[in-house]
Amino acid sequence: MPSTTTPVSIRRITDESASDVEDQLAVEAPLEIVVVARAAHAPGARPSALQERAPRRLGITMRTPGNDRELAIGLLFAEGIISRSADVVGVDELSGPSGDLVRVALTEDVTLDLGRSERALAVANASCGVCGKASIDVASCAPPAPLARGVPRIAPGVVHGLAARLRGAQPVFGRTGGLHAAALFDAGGTLADLREDVGRHNAVDKLIGAALLAGRLPDPGAVLMVSGRAGFELVQKALRASIPVMVAVGAPSSLAAELAAAHGMTLVGFARDGRFNVYAGRERIDVAVEAAS
Repeated sequence: MPSTTTPVSIRRITDESASDVEDQLAVEAPLEIVVVARAAHAPGARPSALQERAPRRLGITMRTPGNDRELAIGLLFAEGIISRSADVVGVDELSGPSGDLVRVALTEDVTLDLGRSERALAVANASCGVCGKASIDVASCAPPAPLARGVPRIAPGVVHGLAARLRGAQPVFGRTGGLHAAALFDAGGTLADLREDVGRHNAVDKLIGAALLAGRLPDPGAVLMVSGRAGFELVQKALRASIPVMVAVGAPSSLAAELAAAHGMTLVGFARDGRFNVYAGRERIDVAVEAAS
């Protein structure tokens, strides 16, 4: 397992003193993603006999090492390059000239659009997930199938507890304070899975990539929790995975709220300190449950 933290010597200064201590920083390192189309093979042929087309280099993204296979799959899925786990023939983690490398082999019927591939890496390397787009068409970001209305229903007390559960399940953040997290919960607040990364886009891609590879998507009862703000690009990734509820510790953007409302997603922001705001899809937050109790 690659190291996610690295020790550093620092001078810690307070109002009363200065001391030399050892601290931990979250590792940030490059990952190259390469995609190849693998031709179908005749029955009985050895896997090594599979013929491959020339590899396509998507580019390099910065990330926290670990769960690199999931990151690559999640990114390809979020950008519409693949639509299901069956599109992936194999994923290999290798060492390349630029450092770590993930090589994703796709079935030969997957069309690899170079422009889309370049955009995928622009998204991975940018703070704005819509970089490289001349305009935004909210309607074009629809989930593969319409989200079921009013499902799941979540009690406010469950939402109040998600931030603490998220924070309690972040091992690397506890040592560094320098990572974003994304987690999947069920409607009762039970944690299903969590991923951390220096990039908030990467954390979501790793999480969705893991769920896709495990066959856990789509899940009509899934709740996505993110440790930072809810930007347009994160809502777009959640919709692509048909996740009906997204909860953020921070604020949503106006375009994120518009996108969620347009496609029937529940979007919650500022979910911390015993409060939260519902910006879209308020019918899934079941206030009556706690009012009755």
